[in-house]
Amino acid sequence: MNGPHKRLELWKEAMNLCKLIYRVSKGLPEDEKFGMISQLKRAAVSVPANVAEGAARQTKKEFKQFLFIARGSLSELDTLLELSRELDFEIENYYQETVEKLNKVNALLNGLLKSIG
Repeated sequence: MNGPHKRLELWKEAMNLCKLIYRVSKGLPEDEKFGMISQLKRAAVSVPANVAEGAARQTKKEFKQFLFIARGSLSELDTLLELSRELDFEIENYYQETVEKLNKVNALLNGLLKSIG
């Protein structure tokens, strides 16, 4: 499928962020498999998934709604990363890169929301 989302820089960067989160989660404690790791992955996947679903919708209003959901998932992801750091989980090697990628995705998301009106 060659959906409209695949042309969006936001979707591409959100996919990169998602892949980075999967790499980061490999360094978390095994006993967090069903806790923090699961939450991080779910929030990360939600961002490009909601961008894709919104891009396939018929109206700008629907698209914006899915972008707002993606924004919520980004905030959740930011909170989970900060908590992981504060709990001294082994994410320090990826932390700066992850925060920079998260900020880039957030900026692209906000720009797209502004452009849709």
